[in-house]
Amino acid sequence: MSEKTRNQEELFIQLLEKADTLLTHLGARQGQLPNAVLDDYIAFRWRAQNGSGYLIPVKHPNLVGLSDLIGIERQSRELDRNTRQFLQGLPTNHVLLWGDRGTGKSSLVKGMLARYADAGLRLIGVSKEGLVHLQEIAEVLWERPERYILFCDDLAFNEDEPEYRELKAMLEGGISACPDNVLIYATSNRRHLMPRQVRDNRYPQNEEDELYPREATEEKVSLSDRFGLRLSFQRISQDTYLQIVSHYAEKHGLSVPTEALHRAALEWEASSSGRSGRVAYQFVADLAGQLALESNTHAK
Repeated sequence: MSEKTRNQEELFIQLLEKADTLLTHLGARQGQLPNAVLDDYIAFRWRAQNGSGYLIPVKHPNLVGLSDLIGIERQSRELDRNTRQFLQGLPTNHVLLWGDRGTGKSSLVKGMLARYADAGLRLIGVSKEGLVHLQEIAEVLWERPERYILFCDDLAFNEDEPEYRELKAMLEGGISACPDNVLIYATSNRRHLMPRQVRDNRYPQNEEDELYPREATEEKVSLSDRFGLRLSFQRISQDTYLQIVSHYAEKHGLSVPTEALHRAALEWEASSSGRSGRVAYQFVADLAGQLALESNTHAK
């Protein structure tokens, strides 16, 4: 093969690669990804942009081991059961995980992906801004063989935001059907996803008050009611907190006496935002870093 022919072939291959990249990019802009991309990844994000959006693969998903989630065993069993029903094509429910911050709501959803990715489970992160595109996302996934969870993390709405109506329609009551291979898991610190005021429960006091305040209350709780399964998460006890600390310390291979470890963990909690699994993990990460740094310093 002559040098000229070899150069022409290399140029042709480069052009094909650029064309393939361009087609992938254009397809993503329309919400469509090539089947090969959908086949190769287990997690995606919906990126809303300019009134539309598109799926992008998550190359390094944050997979959480369910054995690390201590103190929420009941919630884990319920979500696991619901997820298994979904994977087997059985009747199932959309899920709202609500409660105190740092108690494992988001981690539990990601733990489902870690456990069941090999069984065909996929996760798509959808931000609040992307909720207006839920039907568009559903159409992209309609004919796919996998089972997709649309993960809406840390949701909260104000009364004048339109996104919550789109979510209501997708959950139940919209003109478009929700495909059998799509389910919504949402997390929130709010039980009903929307703020509740004292005035919602009082009788009209003057002409500016709503004549039927109960109707406003019904509107606010109607969104959370559309989640068939609602799992609550409360602040953990001190014993559970220390149990989580010990678990992560063992996982990091820390050789610290239990009494000293727990005393330091309680001091850390007192100066943090409150007692939670997240705070326990942050404490152990900080301690592990300190001990490693000291070890490296002494080794020099």
